[in-house]
Amino acid sequence: MNIEIWSDFVCPFCYIGKRRLEQALEQFPHREDVEIVFRSFELDPNAKKETSLTIHELIAKKYGITVEEAKRANADIGRQAEAVGLTFRFETMKPTNTFDAHRLAQYAKEKGKLNDVVERLFYAYFTESKRISNLDVLLALAEAAGLDRKETEEVLNDGRYAEEVRKDEAEAAKFGVRGVPFFILNRKYAISGAQPVEVFRRALEKVWEEEQQASPMRLLAGEGGMCADGSCSID
Repeated sequence: MNIEIWSDFVCPFCYIGKRRLEQALEQFPHREDVEIVFRSFELDPNAKKETSLTIHELIAKKYGITVEEAKRANADIGRQAEAVGLTFRFETMKPTNTFDAHRLAQYAKEKGKLNDVVERLFYAYFTESKRISNLDVLLALAEAAGLDRKETEEVLNDGRYAEEVRKDEAEAAKFGVRGVPFFILNRKYAISGAQPVEVFRRALEKVWEEEQQASPMRLLAGEGGMCADGSCSID
């Protein structure tokens, strides 16, 4: 079984959805036969690498709400993260552009380190409050995942893997993806948003049972939307 996940490293529900899927896989007897592939998706391709605005202020600006309302919304997201064993530190997060992080992930995919690098990028942003557009931060994460630091630096400085990022994003557009996380199973079924563990578990069982059947892609759960309903939408 193949599961492709379109996500962005600054999307809270992408990290939560990733963990919920992993928890569902722990209950799935055929988990060793499941291949996970992370695909690139930028919520805001025009985001600056550095900004003076806090994550609360950015959310308030994006959705036309007050900063206090943004703080309450983020607090709720933080509680959802805690429920799956994650720690989100909204007060010290460093909002940034994620294009270079996606290029690093594409390089890691070629080297067989994709899953490790993806987890480290999420953790660095949400828990360690690191700026994941910073070259030194990316190099440290790559090295910790077992990638060669010098080669990684050459890759990032040369602009390599930009085409692979754009290809993933173009494919997402073809599928009509407007928000992430977005999961596609065997190119036949889709799940939108950070659905509950039980939804993922049932989907795994259903796809496994029907794996040999030819059928068009169907949305198993979720309708997309903003960060309030289990997914983050693009600007």
